[in-house]
Amino acid sequence: MEKLNIFIVEDESIVSKDIQNSLIKLGYSVVGVANNGIEAIDKITALAPDLVLMDIMIKGTMTGIEVSEKLKGKINVPVVFLTAYADQDTLEKAKITEPYGYILKPFKEVELHTAIEMAVYKHRRDAELQKERDFLYSLVEGGKDDKEKTNGILFVKSNSKLVKVLLEDIYYVEALKDYVIINTQNTRYVVHSTMKDIEKKLGSSEFARVHRSFIARLDKIQSIDTQNVILEHEKKTIPIGGSYREELMRKLNML
Repeated sequence: MEKLNIFIVEDESIVSKDIQNSLIKLGYSVVGVANNGIEAIDKITALAPDLVLMDIMIKGTMTGIEVSEKLKGKINVPVVFLTAYADQDTLEKAKITEPYGYILKPFKEVELHTAIEMAVYKHRRDAELQKERDFLYSLVEGGKDDKEKTNGILFVKSNSKLVKVLLEDIYYVEALKDYVIINTQNTRYVVHSTMKDIEKKLGSSEFARVHRSFIARLDKIQSIDTQNVILEHEKKTIPIGGSYREELMRKLNML
């Protein structure tokens, strides 16, 4: 397994050396050290380590917390704070930068090892989730152009997988707080999205918003009464909102 590259920001040379020795003993690679904020930012940006161990109180005009905040705009690297201070004020300031760990000095090697492994794992997992969110957003966001690119296909997340759903198989979509439920004849998919975004993705020619909480596929509608839309097969009944009735009737091919 490839060694993790770690950068140390610590202004006490003896402490810095001890940390380096501990990291090497634990099987990590120390790619660089710095004792002040300016040097740390330059080196970390250039070296792109897997993780930064950041002392909060360092030499110079910036604290480790400020250095971490500036790094966020330059490089995506997990930071674990090292500090002898456990007061609430320091903790609150550190939390703003969303660090991946916080170790109180003096610490044991096992604590250092655990903090590093957990931080790197969480950072990689966060990166994977962000890619997934970006991909899902790109599939849901947009209108006709996106629909044409996917050729009538919508990808939804189900059991940690992306599952292909044909738009022609969708019967209706239902809103549920911050989620929407996409219903086909045999399956329900719960997606973190909004009705507005789903409506754009589905397009206006084959689907109609019939209620603030429902979108129905037009060719799945079996009948309509004064207050409801009745769908095929299981005879699912969904309400018609007063403000949506006119638009629904306009889309129907009526005699």
